[in-house]
Amino acid sequence: MNKISDKYWLIGICLVLSLVTLALFWQVRHHAFITFDDDKYVTDNSYVKAGLTQEGIIWAFTNIHVHNWHPLTWLSHMLDCELYGLNPGAHHFTNLLFHVANVVLLLLILFQMTGNLWSSTFVAAAFALHPLRVESVAWIAERKDVLSTFFWMLTMWAYVLYAKKPNIRRYLLVFSVLCMGLMAKQMLVTLPFVLLLLDYWPLGRLKFRDQSFCWSAKNVVNVSVQRCILEKLPLVVLSAIASVIIYLIQERTGLVQTITQYSLVYRIENAAVAYIAYLGKMFWPSRLAFFYPSVIDSLSIWYIAASALLLVGITVAVIWKIRQCPYLFVGWLWYLGTLVPVIGLVQVWEQAMADRYTYIPLIGIFIMIAWSLPLLLAKWQYHKVVLGTSALIIFLALSICTHLQLRYWRNSEALFEHALEVTENNYIAHYFLAHSLYKQGKIVSAIAHNYEAVRIKPYFVNALCNLGASLALTGRLDEAIKLYTRALELKPDLVEARVNLGDALIGRKNLSEAVIHFNKALEMQPDCVRAIKGLGKVFLFQAKYTEAIEKYKLVLQKTPDDPQAHNDLGVILSITGQHDEAIEYFEKAIQLSPNSPKAHFMLAKALSTAGKFVKAIKTAEKALELAQSSQQHKLTKQIQNHLQLYRASRPPIEPSPQISPD
Repeated sequence: MNKISDKYWLIGICLVLSLVTLALFWQVRHHAFITFDDDKYVTDNSYVKAGLTQEGIIWAFTNIHVHNWHPLTWLSHMLDCELYGLNPGAHHFTNLLFHVANVVLLLLILFQMTGNLWSSTFVAAAFALHPLRVESVAWIAERKDVLSTFFWMLTMWAYVLYAKKPNIRRYLLVFSVLCMGLMAKQMLVTLPFVLLLLDYWPLGRLKFRDQSFCWSAKNVVNVSVQRCILEKLPLVVLSAIASVIIYLIQERTGLVQTITQYSLVYRIENAAVAYIAYLGKMFWPSRLAFFYPSVIDSLSIWYIAASALLLVGITVAVIWKIRQCPYLFVGWLWYLGTLVPVIGLVQVWEQAMADRYTYIPLIGIFIMIAWSLPLLLAKWQYHKVVLGTSALIIFLALSICTHLQLRYWRNSEALFEHALEVTENNYIAHYFLAHSLYKQGKIVSAIAHNYEAVRIKPYFVNALCNLGASLALTGRLDEAIKLYTRALELKPDLVEARVNLGDALIGRKNLSEAVIHFNKALEMQPDCVRAIKGLGKVFLFQAKYTEAIEKYKLVLQKTPDDPQAHNDLGVILSITGQHDEAIEYFEKAIQLSPNSPKAHFMLAKALSTAGKFVKAIKTAEKALELAQSSQQHKLTKQIQNHLQLYRASRPPIEPSPQISPD
């Protein structure tokens, strides 16, 4: 094909790939938020929900949240809320748009570097359609993945421009885009290493004494090995700073597991097994889950040794073939190197591996396949037909698998239940399923899954805490207090357990001890709204109404859209005789939670106290309707009793004056 023909083919392929990717992932437009980090990133994050504000932008750059510092990721979520509010489909669509952009950029960059349109297309299509992409695209909390990869691709593009015409302005562009990518996710710390690989193949910038060892490329200035390495040093320093920052953040916030929890031998074994497991899931993408518990303890030493030997064997083979097949060497080291930050040598959180970690690394394996197969089959008479047909079959199969996998991400319950089906002893799936059921009011089911999580991992403090919260809702406060106490013995700085224990102690009328735990929670987390609210409850029970009002107003400053806080403050104001102000807070509670029978009931009571019986009756009737529809029998009886009183207390309506006929 000539250059003009290539250009039109390239444009057409970009359009087709974009449309196919959009169509395949389109169902995410109808998916809900997931109760696994989506709440921390969006739905329960007041700064993000407020949209793009000056306060929010400052917070994004100056605060550590969800164990990370990634201000550009926060800004992207804020922009979504500014444009779409809390419409989950729109937030998902932004993830999808970034994925499509990454696919197109990958195709354009590979074609620009190699001039090989069809191999570049294979890599981009595999990257676009593979089921292992689902987690990064269909999970709103993983915006950082698709966003940082967008900057990864832009950095590579800028570097290709620099390689063709090196100058300080183009180098500063590379440096700047890499810096932006690191502010989206620190996964880009390995990018300078990848750029050095690209210098060898396909850019061919490296100039060796043995010229036969140099891979040639068009329109690129050849430079020495020393020059190539020196060029990367500022980028390496930038990446090193980012690595240290994220490590210190995650260590301080408890996300990095200590050497006593996971020994170095364990981490090396897990890394070897994970490298091979990722390859297995690439070739046979089945039984995919949002969380994979560690299985090292159940594997034989022979399996682990075989995994390590296979890694060494492949590495030796690609080095042996480096002159004849440089793309094998580059692709394999791309895969190995880009997985290093997340392979588990520095153990972050509990997972043994994660599908999202392959978003960038598997590009290296796709490159190995795309450039080696055509050469292997070059002597076949119909090799082009075979390759084209095989590629279409592969992409069709991948698309079907991706479509099926996407369905499990439609809501929290489907995702967590699927994980329990395809994995064993998945205490994290039990825990998050219990949390999702708890938020839906399915307390009995939540208790069962929390018990299972604790059975699998007795020292899982979050499950202990959530099990206590579920038991407390059923009135089993003594059991809940024991669970909270156990969780705090294991992790004294667990703020949620402190607050929950304080709430349970209020239920047991142990107010002085509750205050101690609320204050400790505020020492660890000064802006903990639940702890402030807890102190407000204590002051209410102690009849210290002025202090209680002060605490609840502070709560509403931090979370102005909390209907329960508006309702509680209205109750306190009613007790102190400030009925008009109380009515305002009850009305705000109803505005925020229009289907709450309790909020309507409290407003009706305040209106009747203020002598506004007509409005009180209408509001109570609405409360009764809502209580009956939600089958809250006890509340229904209370509303009926009060409604009779309001009707009996309502002054009679005087008849209108009649005009006598003349």
